[in-house]
Amino acid sequence: MKVLWLNFLSKTMIRIQKQKQFGRQFLVLLALLLSQQLVTGQQNTPVASGIVQNESGEPLSGVSIKVVNRGLGVDQTTSTDAKGSFNFGQLPVGNSYSFIVSSIGYDTKQLDGYAIVAGKPVSLTVTLTESSTELSQIVVVGYGSTKRENVIGAVQSVTKESFNSGIFSSPAELLQGKVAGLNITKSGDPNNKGSIILRGPSTLREGAQEPFYVIDGIPGASIDLVSPDDIVSVDVLKDASSTAIYGSRAANGVIMITTRKATAGQSRLSYSVYGAAEQVSNTIDMLSGPQLRQYLEDNGKSLNASDDDGSNTNWQDEVSRTGMSQNHNLSFMGGMNNTSYGASINYLKNEGIIKGTSLERFIFRSNVQHREFNDRLKLSLSLSNSTSNKVDVDELVYSNMLKYLPTVGVKRADGTYFEDWSRTRNYLNPVSLIDNNTFDGKNKTFLVSGQAELKILDELMYTVNVSSQDEQLSNDIYYNRFSGLYQNVNGRAVRNTINNTKKILETYFNYDKGFGDHDLKLLAGYSWQEDKLGNGFQTTNQGFVNDELGYNNPGLGDPPAGVVVDYGDMRIQTQRIISFYGRVNYAYNSRYLLQASVRRDGSSAFGKNNQWGYFPAGSVGWLIHKEKFMEQLPAIQELKLRVSYGISGNSQGFDAFTSTLLYGSAQRFYYNGAYINAIGPFQNANPDLKWERTAMFNLGVDFGLFNGLISGSVDIYDKRTSDLIWTYPVSTTQYFVNQLTANAGEVSNKGIEVLLNAAPINNNNFTWRTSLNFSHNKSNLESLSNDNFELPLIYTAELGGKGQSGNSSQIVKEGYPIGTFYTWRYAGKNENGVTQIYDKDGNPTTAPSSSDFAYTGSAQPKLIYGWSNSFKYKDFDFNFFLRGVYGNKILNATLADMNSPGEATFTNIPVFTLGESPVDNNAYYLSDRFIESGSYLRLDNATLGYTFQLKKKNSSLRLYTTANNLFVITDYRGIDPEVNMGGLTPGIDNGNYYPKTRSFILGLNVTF
Repeated sequence: MKVLWLNFLSKTMIRIQKQKQFGRQFLVLLALLLSQQLVTGQQNTPVASGIVQNESGEPLSGVSIKVVNRGLGVDQTTSTDAKGSFNFGQLPVGNSYSFIVSSIGYDTKQLDGYAIVAGKPVSLTVTLTESSTELSQIVVVGYGSTKRENVIGAVQSVTKESFNSGIFSSPAELLQGKVAGLNITKSGDPNNKGSIILRGPSTLREGAQEPFYVIDGIPGASIDLVSPDDIVSVDVLKDASSTAIYGSRAANGVIMITTRKATAGQSRLSYSVYGAAEQVSNTIDMLSGPQLRQYLEDNGKSLNASDDDGSNTNWQDEVSRTGMSQNHNLSFMGGMNNTSYGASINYLKNEGIIKGTSLERFIFRSNVQHREFNDRLKLSLSLSNSTSNKVDVDELVYSNMLKYLPTVGVKRADGTYFEDWSRTRNYLNPVSLIDNNTFDGKNKTFLVSGQAELKILDELMYTVNVSSQDEQLSNDIYYNRFSGLYQNVNGRAVRNTINNTKKILETYFNYDKGFGDHDLKLLAGYSWQEDKLGNGFQTTNQGFVNDELGYNNPGLGDPPAGVVVDYGDMRIQTQRIISFYGRVNYAYNSRYLLQASVRRDGSSAFGKNNQWGYFPAGSVGWLIHKEKFMEQLPAIQELKLRVSYGISGNSQGFDAFTSTLLYGSAQRFYYNGAYINAIGPFQNANPDLKWERTAMFNLGVDFGLFNGLISGSVDIYDKRTSDLIWTYPVSTTQYFVNQLTANAGEVSNKGIEVLLNAAPINNNNFTWRTSLNFSHNKSNLESLSNDNFELPLIYTAELGGKGQSGNSSQIVKEGYPIGTFYTWRYAGKNENGVTQIYDKDGNPTTAPSSSDFAYTGSAQPKLIYGWSNSFKYKDFDFNFFLRGVYGNKILNATLADMNSPGEATFTNIPVFTLGESPVDNNAYYLSDRFIESGSYLRLDNATLGYTFQLKKKNSSLRLYTTANNLFVITDYRGIDPEVNMGGLTPGIDNGNYYPKTRSFILGLNVTF
């Protein structure tokens, strides 16, 4: 063996001589270090060896074994190979040896009192049990993982056993209500991912509020590539001490997703399937045909003959259905010798409860891992591919299913859809909108990643990760000749496609060494990322002979003269990020913890004067339960104090040209029989533009009481984001155009988060585990201006409506949170039953103006909470989960817009309007009359299951049934109080809400 290794080394050295100087020296050093380790292993006869296995008798690879003898000064570490074996070649003869065996996800085991005697090797068989206590669980952090006991940042973990159950199109839904401080809102739309905000809104920019995702160590990977069935655990990094290692992308928090991987020596085949039925959970009470006719008759009015054919149509019923869904997930894992492998296939078909909407998704994932040189080198390769086919409808369906007159049928006697083209304000047959307009989308995402880990020394590990992600987005739209959206054009086709690519290189060193009572961990790394976005095109055409081909051949269209092709606003852009980062973790006497990190990021998206930024962080921890004085308090098994402070950045939502002077089509004019583009500047350059910076202070306590009966954590934080980016007005005497994207504002979020876990009953036959989390956050916009740019306020949420065009319903202003409502104030009815509004002086008026607007509430909740309970009796299991929010407001613009008794001859009205005066032409005004409580309590899901124990070892079959959204307790008068909380205009229900669903699921999980 030694001769073969020397021959290999000789050939390697010859190849090295052909490389560059730096590469030659580096590889020579690695070769010599490996040679030393391997030769030493050949010269020594093991004096201590053994096997490490789990409770099922399966070998565990990568387990750390430390042998210690304080009297003889021995402190050595090794790890198990793919067969679970380990050995120590040289140990001094003596007594009082201890072997400490530890592995991620397992309780550490220490074996004491061993003696090393010449000629009598020690042989050990060690069985590790999975971690059971809260603080002994493993948490995935940036560029590594550690036991929760050693985590001194604000990190909450959710394991597979605690995930939500339901029909999920995004993995984020697994966490809804489970993580303190994480606010997830989603409608029933299968194609909508909803909004996700952690610890309050901290930016003014759309699309820049969502946390940063890291999947199996790959930063920024698409969550569309992961099936919920393949996820083992999710770790949510909340404070800057935990997130700053990801620098300019981590201001909104980081969500670490860990998927299922194969382990050497194990073989497993699993299949899960469910079928589900979904229905609309709630509707708005609108007048029926007879009710509307009677209402008009009672008030001396009548419908036009063309608007009443004797029908009684419930349009909400006409556009909805019972959506049938199915999900299949097949996975297998195996391994032999030094190689392990796994693969999974997931298929989801989710029919929306609105006709014409659906999601069909196929995900394939595979991974292979190989170990060499006595496990000193580990190579991994992963492939993931996701294809999603989405079918959608126009948003006008949701408003017209409420407002369209119930006194007409879906179709006339001749088979044509009942339409009245003379109407304005988008009054269109909702069934026709579904049937005569096609909105198809397809997303294809492919990710390949590779990793190499080289153990240079027992204490020094080198890791390199490379990944490439390719994303293709296409949208195909066709408005046929009967479409009310494009009338008299004989069909209109729109096709567009975009290709986005992302390439990432991560390379870093980890050093882990113990020195008596001192433990030191060091991380140093480099990252390179290149994103190429917007590589695509769009084309349009109209005037087709018939609708048979739909959007499939736009070239067959014959548009009239003067119709211009809409090429969209896509443009290719390349953005690069280069980073250097480091972190140090120090522990003294296993109870005093210190962590410090810094990351230096450079981004091509920002101004040339501010392309680099530093993001430092630090934290300290005290494991109080390990102190001597705590022995007097046996009820407390775990108690840890954490304090952290750090700075992270937000570079999301930018393109490569945000800070650049841009030219484009300034005006299109007709000249000499043709349309000509005039080119001119439309965006100013800002060389000083930089990323938003979020500084966060966090004080936390983790605890465990009464032998695991109660555990949890409490965190208090102060989060401040400065250098907010917004588009400010500037003078055209200094700039080309009158707006400039710049940094100026600041927003703060302060709050408290509490997590409580308990196991009131825990015996062989019956267990009950419960978990409660709640959080309070206070958000405030501290400023919008600085010395260079001044902006007193930002008017948002211009919802329009009858006589209200240009009115704002929300305002962004210093001293108020994002999502502050700014409306008229309702002053009741006058003697004639007409709605009155308070003017700016507090006097009622029936003719208000924009100067009478006032602050009328906030969309930000005061409390977010979730409570889960899990029961197990023998082979039966039952769990239920409640969640909700308290203290937020919702603008019910949907109800306000429909509350128009004077228009009851043109559109339907809700039952609510029966209490209005028929002469009240102000009833629909957007005032605080329609700003309602958004508080609710929802029984989110309940699951009952039974597990059949199969004769084959480690095999099981579980049959279960789940019901989602069984009830909601709320005072909100809309379809559902869970409205979108993302963006700059949270908490608004404006006639475009896809109804929430109630689902019933029957599923099966089989594992062999």
